[in-house]
Amino acid sequence: MAITPTLSSIGIGAGASGLDVNAIIDKLMTAEAAPLGTFDKKTASYQAKLSAMGTLSGAVSTFQNSLSSLSNTNNFRAVSATPADPLVFTATAGAKAVPGSYNISVSQLAQAQTLTSGGNVSKLSTIGLGAKTTISFQLGAVAGGTFGIAGTPLGGSTLLTGVSNGSLTINGTAIPTDSSTKSARSLADAINAKSSTTGVTATAQPVSSDAAMFSGFGSISTNASSTYSLAVGGIEIVTQGENVAAGSGITAASLDTTLEGPNAVSNALAAANITVTGKAADGTLKFTRADGSNLNIEEVVTGDTRGGIGHAAGATNDGSNVTVAGTITLASGNASPINIGGSNPAAAGLTAGSGGAYMGTSFTQDGTQATGSVVIDATNNSLQGIRDAINNASLGVTASIVSDGTDKPYHLVLSSTKTGANSAMKISLSGSDGQPADSALSNLLSYDPAGTQNLKQNSAAQNTMLSVNGIPITNSSNSIDSAIEGVTLNIIKVGTTTMSVSKDTTTVKTSINGFIKAYNDLNGSIAKMTSYDTETKKAGILLGDSTVQSIQTQLRKQLSTSITGLSGNLTTLGQVGISFQKDGTLSLDATKLDKAISENFNDVAGLFAALGKTSDSNVSFTSSTAATKPGTYALTVTSMASQGTLTAAAPLPASTVIDNDTTWNVTLNDTEPSVAKNTAKVTIPAGTYTPVQLAALVQSSINGVKSFSDAGSSVSASIDPSGRLVLVTARYGSVSNLAVSTSTGTPPSNIFGAATPVKGTDVAGTIGGQPVIGSGQTLTGAPGSDADGLKVEITGGGIGDRGTVSFSQGYAYQLNNMAKAFLGTDGMITNRSKGLNDSINDVAKQRDKFSDKLTTIEARYRAQYTRLDVSLNKLQGTQTYLTQQLAAIAANR
Repeated sequence: MAITPTLSSIGIGAGASGLDVNAIIDKLMTAEAAPLGTFDKKTASYQAKLSAMGTLSGAVSTFQNSLSSLSNTNNFRAVSATPADPLVFTATAGAKAVPGSYNISVSQLAQAQTLTSGGNVSKLSTIGLGAKTTISFQLGAVAGGTFGIAGTPLGGSTLLTGVSNGSLTINGTAIPTDSSTKSARSLADAINAKSSTTGVTATAQPVSSDAAMFSGFGSISTNASSTYSLAVGGIEIVTQGENVAAGSGITAASLDTTLEGPNAVSNALAAANITVTGKAADGTLKFTRADGSNLNIEEVVTGDTRGGIGHAAGATNDGSNVTVAGTITLASGNASPINIGGSNPAAAGLTAGSGGAYMGTSFTQDGTQATGSVVIDATNNSLQGIRDAINNASLGVTASIVSDGTDKPYHLVLSSTKTGANSAMKISLSGSDGQPADSALSNLLSYDPAGTQNLKQNSAAQNTMLSVNGIPITNSSNSIDSAIEGVTLNIIKVGTTTMSVSKDTTTVKTSINGFIKAYNDLNGSIAKMTSYDTETKKAGILLGDSTVQSIQTQLRKQLSTSITGLSGNLTTLGQVGISFQKDGTLSLDATKLDKAISENFNDVAGLFAALGKTSDSNVSFTSSTAATKPGTYALTVTSMASQGTLTAAAPLPASTVIDNDTTWNVTLNDTEPSVAKNTAKVTIPAGTYTPVQLAALVQSSINGVKSFSDAGSSVSASIDPSGRLVLVTARYGSVSNLAVSTSTGTPPSNIFGAATPVKGTDVAGTIGGQPVIGSGQTLTGAPGSDADGLKVEITGGGIGDRGTVSFSQGYAYQLNNMAKAFLGTDGMITNRSKGLNDSINDVAKQRDKFSDKLTTIEARYRAQYTRLDVSLNKLQGTQTYLTQQLAAIAANR
């Protein structure tokens, strides 16, 4: 704001002499204040330039933003994946995807296992006596056997009248039965006829006679009016006519001889699917019908017949007729609970309600999945307490409580946090201080797919199952990135559809067009600021500004220079159709760009982005900095990175017992000085384990510690060829270490002996013959060298010459660094703006100083003219006196 000097008045109107002092001073001060206008003009000029610098900064920033997509190499390798039916799955493609067409059929979705406890009256009431109990969780795979329901043998009424229609429903579907449904075999056939809607299959279990049935078989004797015959499954085995004395006809030995065959009887039994085991002579004879059909064993006698099944020789036999009925086993196709209903399911040997359990299965822990344990005691032995303990422990299992509205409504629901067949749960409970686990907790929560199952499975752990071009694929997740290289499939539902994968050139073209527009906008802003209109003689606000000229010169020079260090066919912008026009703008030849993308798509990335390539497949380029110089550098490795390890001193025995309440102190990837969070107490579930089982158990237990997982630390455990347990940290380098010590229960020395842990080491070598910084598996070019900031990762191979690392800086990368320099705290635009601000402040100080000077000048003028006015007034008084005196003299003459 302009400062106008204030002229104070010495009085109202003119002075005593009649001199107008104020008017005189006003005119004098107006002349004195004329330089103030110069200061204001300077300030306005500097402010206009400062504003223009702000505009230039914004234009450079916008230009810099346009470079981000061009600096990302993945955008130049973009591939699109498009399913014909996105309701079956969606897909995304990465840089490694290969164009092509795929036929994909999804038959099953991955899901997590869910287990539910029995009902409780209250979620807050105590469960058990509060004895300290450790609940341990293991995640793994269930193999063999079935999940379903084992029925009971069909009853006598069913054998007589069959299973009447409407007696049985499975999962809401009525099973068609009638008076002919009298055996496990016929019942299984009726159930399997509806498997497509029930999702359940039935198997008739083999039917066998009682092993004790023939424990006493007396020799048959008949008189003049008696006969004997034995039939099995309607097949006549032996007969005896009249007047045969005991020992001369059918005996246990002769029955065995007949059954041994080969003869008509043994052939008939085989044809009827009836097998014979044991001997009548030693009381072990047993008949079995494998297909589950009823097995009828009948003795037909007439007259006074003695001996036979269950009758000693000489004991009267009135004949016998025994029908042995079978049972059925129901198997759920997806291991879900089976709902049994109907008017009389007992007739089919089944009980109404929902149920199911694993039968004849085994469980194998997946050591790659982190698990752990929780302690339940008198402080948390309620459903709510158990739920909270599990959820707070991050065990790979989540817990919730649901209410079903019954008299015992509250159920604890446990779900594995991951999907997939390897995420099935095994839950074991152990006591402390030599005491067993609280029985109430065991009855509530014990769950072993290969043993006791006190929890009810609502959904099974299962994989996604699909086929790609006819090749079957399974995956633990519904997000699959391993089926087709570079493509991630996100499965939504069961179904079949096709998918096309093609290069995504749109992203590249859009990025290049955005870059050209942003540059032209920047160039236009600069042109406007530095223009000169010859007609109006008006110049742009930054005409002749050295900062703007330098920025424009550097940008144009950079865009006109070819890229060094590239191994491809493209090194200049002109090769992709980008060129300068006479007015300094960039233009794009779309045809030339299309041709470059079509013929050299993989080389376009190096033209714009920073690109690193290695000649060794076990070496990967990671990153670079602005200090990294383009070029090809020889890589030498003098020492490979290693991991921290702990190897047992001796082979493990065939089985190892882990006692109740076993905890170890484990230190993982600790630093110097030591940090408390790098050591944790790890619970090892009690049990008896093979070496392989123990390795999986130790690995999952250590990796289940939250503080370790939060720090990104983990271990792997395995059994080496000599049978020793080996623990290895996942991390490489000098920060990789581990140690195990005793806390409670079975000491780790029982397993590892006196083994000493071995710390990891960093990779070492040179890049371009210059020293580097090694950290883990990563080598980084040292400051001051040409490879400063160049980072590569060595994941395999050995020491010695490891080929080369080539690095180039594309246009977008270099321009981005240049823009950062322009806009940085010490950048050209920042410094120029600071200089302008300093100039504005200097002019303000000069103006304030000059204004102060004007105040002094005004005071001086006012004093001078005040004195003049007084002098004039005195002179005027003298003049008046003299005039009066002269007039008086003249009058007296």
